[in-house]
Amino acid sequence: MTPTLVFDLETLPDVEGLRKLHDWGDDVPDLEVAERAFAARREATGSDFLPLHLQKIAVIGCVFRDDQGFRVRTLGQPGDPESTLISGFFKTIERYTPRLVSWNGSGFDLPVLHYRSLIHGVPAPRYWDTGDDDRDFRYNNYISRYHNRHIDLMDLLAKYNGRANAPLDQLAKLCGFPGKLGMDGSQVWPAWNDGRADEVRAYCETDVVNTWLVYCRFRFLRGELDQQAYDAEIALVRDTLAASDAPHWKEYLAAWA
Repeated sequence: MTPTLVFDLETLPDVEGLRKLHDWGDDVPDLEVAERAFAARREATGSDFLPLHLQKIAVIGCVFRDDQGFRVRTLGQPGDPESTLISGFFKTIERYTPRLVSWNGSGFDLPVLHYRSLIHGVPAPRYWDTGDDDRDFRYNNYISRYHNRHIDLMDLLAKYNGRANAPLDQLAKLCGFPGKLGMDGSQVWPAWNDGRADEVRAYCETDVVNTWLVYCRFRFLRGELDQQAYDAEIALVRDTLAASDAPHWKEYLAAWA
């Protein structure tokens, strides 16, 4: 079995970077720094969504599936610096060379990882290889949009047409999966500032499980899984989550009628 790594980011405004770019001193509180940036962005674009290079990574959620089973977790420990999270993500790629799976990873998650790893100086030679070190990567690498080492499910299902993109939450629910529970990306910054970082990590974990379940359905459509194999993958997810005492998995399974 080819190891598969499903990933998702939760991000915050890069307060330190904004201070540096705008010469705002440490006497300006973090919340005010972010609000100034949001206000400027709204005036310029009509949205307070900050540019990707100013999105600081707070959480990286992962599902990892290989011959050893199915695992879901967030990388690192609470309080780890951003560079540690990024390094952990790319070290997993260095070790296993997994297939990456995401929802809008090409449009958001991977560009954010690119910019933030550049800022922190985190090497990732396996990820960036396009055939110079491994000939197999010349025709199937992580960087090319149409190669299978990274599958952006949203991009692929929309036939690479941005106007046809669908939200993961709705599509997961339409497929019979739980979808998002009680939080979305717009609520991450307020929740983090309220001291609810554990809720943000839990939310990110449920998102990567939603992505994995939709990906299993896609593999069934493509013929990679027959009905028996597909049912076994879904049962493995249910059984793994049921063995956890974490409250968010109990809520997730309760929503999975």
